[in-house]
Amino acid sequence: MSRVILCKSLLLTPSLFSAPLTSFKPTLPSSSSSRAHRMATEASSSPSSNAGGGDPTSSSPPPASSAIDFLSLCHRLKTTKRAGWVKRGVKDPESVADHMYRMSLMALIASDIPGLNRDKCIKIAIVHDIAEAIVGDITPTDGVPKEEKSRREQEAIDHMCKLLGGGSIAKELGELWLEYEGNSSPEAKIVKDFDKVEMILQALEYENDQGKDLEEFFQSTAGKFQTDVGKAWAAEIASRRKKQG
Repeated sequence: MSRVILCKSLLLTPSLFSAPLTSFKPTLPSSSSSRAHRMATEASSSPSSNAGGGDPTSSSPPPASSAIDFLSLCHRLKTTKRAGWVKRGVKDPESVADHMYRMSLMALIASDIPGLNRDKCIKIAIVHDIAEAIVGDITPTDGVPKEEKSRREQEAIDHMCKLLGGGSIAKELGELWLEYEGNSSPEAKIVKDFDKVEMILQALEYENDQGKDLEEFFQSTAGKFQTDVGKAWAAEIASRRKKQG
């Protein structure tokens, strides 16, 4: 994987995002996510774990046929609309890929935090919803239990890793997804916050552009941000919404 090269001119004001790593307070996973947390811990600690099958020590990229099969499957992320917006009657709602892309930009432009791996944050943002290429965007209003949602998504991830032919790249993809699901690292925690920040920023944009009242999206994230970065960005969005309202 080539290292992401950052342009200093892109970094946001340090006063908002200068929180040290100690600002990340460890949180125990809820019962609904404990399975994913255990799997993430086992995947990161076991040298023999291999989410994608194949030879975990192989650093060779997938063959062209496997790569194109995988990328063609990921095309669905570009055509799958975010279900929450569809159910609220938003016109021309964003796709899952739209959401993931802006989250990746968030990881790219946030100021450095000691001990936090920016490249890993970007990778997690890119893969965190990748299972939705197969299972779709399952929302809380769909009535699917969290354990069942996790099972479906894990099955989808396993399929996608096998599609890549196994090896180190598939293994990394699986482990990054598990880490996010388990909220098991500082990188996962900040990307979880980016997920919520991106959603409320998009909600504000839809309110402004389409005259929608999307208060429920702001309420659903209130008090749930884990990091200083997430809290600061969410507060800025809330402040702009208040001024515009």
